[in-house]
Formats: sequence, C-alpha cells, structure tokens
Amino acid sequence: MSAERFDCHYCKISLLGKQYILREETQYCTKCYENLFANCCEDCGKPIGCNCKDLSYKDRHWHEQCFRCAQCSKALVEKLFAAKDELLLCTDCCSQEYSSKCFTCKKTIMPGSRKMEYRGNSWHETCFLCHRCQQPIGTKSFIPKDNGYFCVPCFEKQFAYQCNSCKKAITTDGVTYHDKPWHRECFLCTGCKKQLAGQRFTSRDEFSYCLDCFSSLYAKKCVGCTKPITSLAGVKYISFEERQWHTECFTCMKCSVSLVGRGFLTHRDDTLCTDCGREK
Repeated sequence: MSAERFDCHYCKISLLGKQYILREETQYCTKCYENLFANCCEDCGKPIGCNCKDLSYKDRHWHEQCFRCAQCSKALVEKLFAAKDELLLCTDCCSQEYSSKCFTCKKTIMPGSRKMEYRGNSWHETCFLCHRCQQPIGTKSFIPKDNGYFCVPCFEKQFAYQCNSCKKAITTDGVTYHDKPWHRECFLCTGCKKQLAGQRFTSRDEFSYCLDCFSSLYAKKCVGCTKPITSLAGVKYISFEERQWHTECFTCMKCSVSLVGRGFLTHRDDTLCTDCGREK
C-alpha cells in the first residue's frame, strides 16, 4: 500500500523530507512560497526569502542587512531612526539634516525628544523658561511680553492690573472706566448686575448703571405717560414749572392736540391748548 502524498500546493513537487511553509493551512515549497508571497526589499528590490528576517515599517519591508541609514549606511536594526521623505535616517543624520535648533541653547533638538514651538522658534522643553522665575514652563500656559515668556503667576505678579471689583489679576479681556480696570465679566450694572462692557451706560455717585436701571432710579417721569425721561438715549422732552413731558406726550389734556411750538394754558395740573383753555 503506497504512502499518502504530501505535495506543494502550487508546483505539486513532493515535500516529503523537504523544507516547506504552511500558509492558511496550505503547504508550499520554499521556492513557490517566495515567488508567490515573499515581500520585496525596499533597498535591493529582491524577495525576502524564508530564511531571512523580514523587517517592516509602515507596510515597507527590508532584508536585515539592507535596513540601513540612507545617508551614512549605518545599520538601523534595533536602533532609533526617523523617516524623512520616504528615506530612513539614523538619529545623527536626521538631526544634522532636518532637526531644528533650540532658540536658547542653540543645540540640536534630537528627533523624538520633547520640545516647545512658538512663532517659528523651537526649544528643548527644559530650555523654555519663565523669564521671571527661570522655571521650565513645559505644557503650562504662558504669556509673551517684551521678547520674554512668563508663566501666568509671574506675569500676574509683575505686569497685570488688579480688577477693581474682584481684586484678581486681569490677564486678558479687561475694560477701563474712570481710570480703573475691571474684568469684562466683573464690570456690571449696580442695579440689575448685567454686564456693561460693549453697552451704553452711565454712572452716578461712582456707581455704574445700564440705561434702564438709571432711568428707573434717577430719571424724571413724564407727566403724560409716567415713563422715565432720559436724554441718554437721545429722547427729546419738554420742561415747564418743574414738570417734564416727552415731546410726543406734551398734548392738550382735552383735545389731545400737540402743544409743542404753540401757546398753551394751565388749569390746575392740566395743560390745555388756547382754544380749550378759553372754554374753561
């Protein structure tokens, strides 16, 4: 009884006693496997055989002996390297060709090391220091001032105005009124607490008010409609014997004709046109 055959799936050559490779539970002789499935080396262009190490990076493959720096040919196996413009470079060549220089110490910032970048300049993370306390700023917030960089606490101590309301430092988005600084969110109407920044407002006795609150608290009331009269919004009004009217409210109490620019009479608290006054 003949032994069961064990052949290469592709070329049908017998694999008994020979080296073979299984792929998805199917056996191939080494020659067929290399022809069908082996990756080609990025450097020499030859297939990477079954007995060779296949080194890969981003879907690209190399023989172990071909995995070298494109510039100085130094072996990169188990070494740090960088990829630039499809080329593999050792850290020395990469730093010479592509790495930026630290703005403070002028030394190369090696690939993979932590760095700070701001307005086209680069620093080692340990070289980017607060101009006042000389501590590394790192990933914390900072504020540029007069060609220097300051951590927020140092900037507040040295440069920032103090809000007239909350007494905390103003670093951004402040307003000034009567030579006093406020945070925008702290500059509020004394009456309704609405923010006044960007709005029309006025003040009385050192307190600031929005127009609505100022009118309600201090403006004279129209005899006709009883609503406040304020010139702050450009409203015209008529004044007579310590009484005030909106221009459109200054009318005859009997016939409602406008009294603006014409004679009128008074009867007790009423204002009358001359015709209605004579009837009285």
